[in-house]
Amino acid sequence: MDDQPSIDPRELRNTFGRFATGVTVVTCRAKDGTPHGATVNAFTAVSLDPPLAQVTLTRSSKAAQYLEDAPFTINILAQDQLDSAWHFAGRPLPRPPEWRLDGDVPVLIGNAATLECLPWKIYDGGDHVIVVGQVRKLEITEREPLLFFGGKFREIGPLSGPSPWHHSGDSLEAGWFSGADAFKPLTSARLPKGPDR
Repeated sequence: MDDQPSIDPRELRNTFGRFATGVTVVTCRAKDGTPHGATVNAFTAVSLDPPLAQVTLTRSSKAAQYLEDAPFTINILAQDQLDSAWHFAGRPLPRPPEWRLDGDVPVLIGNAATLECLPWKIYDGGDHVIVVGQVRKLEITEREPLLFFGGKFREIGPLSGPSPWHHSGDSLEAGWFSGADAFKPLTSARLPKGPDR
């Protein structure tokens, strides 16, 4: 492994940034019960049965320390929640975003969608911590999501081309969640048959 070329961290970050994502704020409670949140764009759907979702947080963040064996919420931000994204990314607002604090996990008000999770597993992710939670409660709205691409916040644009199916992008009937039982081989472009073929 020592003969592997070194990867420049800045170039790697820039390359990762070419993948457009949504923006979430992971909320939980500190040991003393104080509500806490961190802006996270590394969010992934993991499983439908059991219902699992994953977030990846910088190992040095307070939220990563608070999430061990603790419930948490993945607040999928709407595009009008940019202030909330900045607030929990280290640029606090004079007036903090609105929370719902009546349960054991804090929930932001006005999300595009919300996933309340119980702790499932935590994995080593190098300089990050990979946190998988079991979804116990969810809420979805019609609000447009806030996006992140190339180190900047974005808004969703118009549709590109026809829809490949009539269901949502992660449709049970036709999306990646359904899981293929066999992979189709990749084929190269057909070459014209010549005298030696």
